[in-house]
Amino acid sequence: MALITLLDAQLAFGHVALLDHADFSLETNQRIGLIGRNGTGKSSLLKILAGLEKPDDGALQLQQNLRIAYVPQEPSLDPHATVFIAASAGLARTKQVVEQYLAADEHTDLDALQSEIEALDGWTWEQRVEETLHRLHLDKDAIVGSLSGGTKKRVALAQALVAKPDVLLLDEPTNHLDLDSIAWLEELLINFAGSIITITHDRAFLDQVATVIVELDRGKLRSYPGNFAQYLIQKEDQMAQEAVINAKADKLLAQEEIWIRKGVEARRTRSVARIGRLEALRDNRSARRDAVGRVNLDVSSGEKSGKIVAELTDVSKTFSHGDTHKVIVNKFTGTLLRGDKIGLLGPNGAGKTTLLKLILGEIQPDVTTPPGKIRQGANLQVAYFDQMRDSLDLDATLEDFISPGSEWVEINGQKKHVKSYLTDFLFSPARANSPVRTLSGGERNRLLLARLFARPANVLVLDEPTNDLDIDTLELLEDLLQNYDGTVFLVSHDRTFLDNVVTSTIAFE
Repeated sequence: MALITLLDAQLAFGHVALLDHADFSLETNQRIGLIGRNGTGKSSLLKILAGLEKPDDGALQLQQNLRIAYVPQEPSLDPHATVFIAASAGLARTKQVVEQYLAADEHTDLDALQSEIEALDGWTWEQRVEETLHRLHLDKDAIVGSLSGGTKKRVALAQALVAKPDVLLLDEPTNHLDLDSIAWLEELLINFAGSIITITHDRAFLDQVATVIVELDRGKLRSYPGNFAQYLIQKEDQMAQEAVINAKADKLLAQEEIWIRKGVEARRTRSVARIGRLEALRDNRSARRDAVGRVNLDVSSGEKSGKIVAELTDVSKTFSHGDTHKVIVNKFTGTLLRGDKIGLLGPNGAGKTTLLKLILGEIQPDVTTPPGKIRQGANLQVAYFDQMRDSLDLDATLEDFISPGSEWVEINGQKKHVKSYLTDFLFSPARANSPVRTLSGGERNRLLLARLFARPANVLVLDEPTNDLDIDTLELLEDLLQNYDGTVFLVSHDRTFLDNVVTSTIAFE
């Protein structure tokens, strides 16, 4: 019997059907990679499977006594708690039962409590938390609010794993993780003694971890055995077959529409059955949901910069806090030329953003002997895609966010109406006046890309641009950057994206 079964599920957001009579099942020891375009309802589906939300219609069936743990895209943790206390929140029921047993009076049913504690393995819960934190390389006494985004993700994973779940539900687990942490997570999930459903757009991660790919496409859930590479082969065949079937149906519909419009003689002889078939063809065509279009990416290149973008000689940067001094960059030397596509690699907190700011002249290097030198090139026009997304005004409309105070944007010298420009990024004209807060995480990233590419620039600084973007958009962004005439600085932990874009790397070791 399947661990989780979803039958004939329906879920709508406004007029868009996210789940359209969809079916799904999860078997024992399956590791499912859940993929699909941004805004198609993947996170909503995961919350339904976790029991946190309900579909508009349909049935969710769970195997008896099934333990499910859910790790959201952005974990909600008490910033003032220690890591031990935060992780222990995953055992809230266990702790409660143990406390009830220890505080029992003569009216308490100790046998029932004892049975539940043993079923939950409750007497050793503290040891289990400490073992989990050790396995995840976490300091139990650290304060959550002082941790990096990647470490907080580990704490959320610990909170899920301490409960010994049968099913682990993960929403974008690789976001905020550096390359070493992603490799560690892959190993942890491959060795996990249970079933996994993970939403991710990290293609290398899917190739390593997934045993089944499930795609949420136009309201339906389609299953493809194997990892992502095998999914691509199967998907290509499926799309080709779908195109042939649709083309035949459209041709037959066109022929029947011509027949029904013929003159008096044809109307005298037409059959009731044939008219019925025409009505059915019309209904099928109107009900068919065609594949969503692809993003149309184009970047406003700006004027050419000088041949040298930046030249650094023996540059160092140290940050001090009280008596503590941390060397971030130590005697770095390098020449960066126009057209370079440079990937910056290193663990979280290594100083990738600091080095970028040095290269672009936003901060000054330390005064050293001999002095470090930075020479910026001429005519640099820099556009930023920032990791923390601080520039998002959630109350602004999409239209105002892209082009404040104007209905037009200019791309490579060509004026374009902002609604038409938003359509290139798959935002319908009807959504142009919606507030930014109504967008999913991936749609917000797509909106940031739209604003970035509307600014004339000959240097693009992309800090984690791949977070939350769907795979189709990632591939188009790769193509655009490969053909971009300017200079690109790329901070990313998406291995496939780095391999496909960068021509050289700066690695923190």
